[in-house]
Amino acid sequence: MGRYRPPRPPSSKYITAEGKSRLEEELRYLWKDKRPVVTQAVSEAAAQGDRSENAEYIYGKKQLREIDARVRFLSKRLDDMVVVDRIPKDTQIVFFGAWVALEDEDGNSKQYRIVGPDEFDVSQGLISVDSPLAKALLNKRQGDDIVVQGPRGQIEYYLSQVQYQPFSG
Repeated sequence: MGRYRPPRPPSSKYITAEGKSRLEEELRYLWKDKRPVVTQAVSEAAAQGDRSENAEYIYGKKQLREIDARVRFLSKRLDDMVVVDRIPKDTQIVFFGAWVALEDEDGNSKQYRIVGPDEFDVSQGLISVDSPLAKALLNKRQGDDIVVQGPRGQIEYYLSQVQYQPFSG
């Protein structure tokens, strides 16, 4: 079996204003704070002599490659992002950036916000606009039933609330 992997489908270029500021802060931290420290450590390790068996040097170079790759990715990605920070005219319909409250068939309630693929974190209730759940929610109205194909079959939800401000409590 070869090492070929098909390219990933392109992800959405939408991001919330909060998400963009987090990515910009990460880029600033990597470039201005972390990279100079690692570069200094690599320079000191290189000055010790034989680099072929110098663990600090080898690890530091690996860290620099990872930092540089992430910096390149963030720089490119941030240039292409579209910040969505306006509230739509009809706030009863689910669009990007909406906070939604869902009830499953057992009456359990869950709350999510639809965000860009670079800022999702399910543990915080942030789901990617590219996820199956978000795709099923987009353009639905408060009070609609949603059917999502999950790994264990279809899951039905009732869309109990849509808003464009965080839920209180």
